[in-house]
Amino acid sequence: MPDPVLSVRGLTVEFPTRGGVLRALDAVTFDIRPGEVLGVVGESGAGKSMTGLAVQQLLEPPGRIAGGEVWLAGRRIDQLDDTAMTPIRGREIGAVFQDPLTSLNPLFTVGNQLVETIRIHMRLSRRGARARALDLLRQVGIPAAEERIDHYPHQFSGGMRQRVVIALALAAEPQLIIADEPTTALDVSIQAQITALLRRLCDDTGTAVMLVTHDMGVIAETADRVAVMYAGRLVEIGPVEEVLRAPRHPYTRGLVASIPALGRRVETLAQIDGSMPRLDAIPPGCAFNPRCDRAMARCRTDRPELTQAGTTAAACWLMEGQTP
Repeated sequence: MPDPVLSVRGLTVEFPTRGGVLRALDAVTFDIRPGEVLGVVGESGAGKSMTGLAVQQLLEPPGRIAGGEVWLAGRRIDQLDDTAMTPIRGREIGAVFQDPLTSLNPLFTVGNQLVETIRIHMRLSRRGARARALDLLRQVGIPAAEERIDHYPHQFSGGMRQRVVIALALAAEPQLIIADEPTTALDVSIQAQITALLRRLCDDTGTAVMLVTHDMGVIAETADRVAVMYAGRLVEIGPVEEVLRAPRHPYTRGLVASIPALGRRVETLAQIDGSMPRLDAIPPGCAFNPRCDRAMARCRTDRPELTQAGTTAAACWLMEGQTP
């Protein structure tokens, strides 16, 4: 297998406060290989977006990486200062965020923004950068790219703006794209187009993608593997087909069960009772134990580590004794 583009080992993020230190990420470990889409899923507050920000060193103070390592294409980047990280962002790591309007400057045409980004990271003349910008707009499916390149962001629909943001993320041919909820603000048909576009670009260019979402349907359609997060911890990781077919962790089972089944009428949708704990109130043992209908006494005192069973790993005491 090819070496990972992104390798995260024991990543821990903390926020010092007057009341003590809050741990937002706790020993998160995963890899993403070339051409692979890793879906990172969980409820709001699980730590999905925080993981993407930590990889890019974009944590808001006083947030800090308190432990672990982040390796990009064999180079450790978690210890780099902002000056050293600046050329890596955009050139080696592209980013797609939830709201494209926050990524696009309303005062400049999309062409100007693409050309500027390309010239910052690549040695191209303005004419060469504009030609590449046109190619990128065509690549992401913008119709009449020769005309639309001189339009402003407000002249594009939400789905088209998100395509422009994806073009910006691809501008410097990065090895990794971190897409944080890229379809949340879009209607269902546009969501399908954007996820299909990310999947196709990944297949065509070999770019690794970290896809952050709360939508298991998007994961099922787009990702090769899925990492399930809860309360800042990784609770299950494995191939999408395996995790959806036979989830090992009770939290993952709850997420999968909440997806409505086509062709079957139900009176009520399945749900996970309770809510994600606050950072200052994470229970001892397995953080999911207050909401788990299979919790044992051990779950309330001892924290389970990821245990491998086949191609899937889960942090659950129910995994004990299962064949690796």
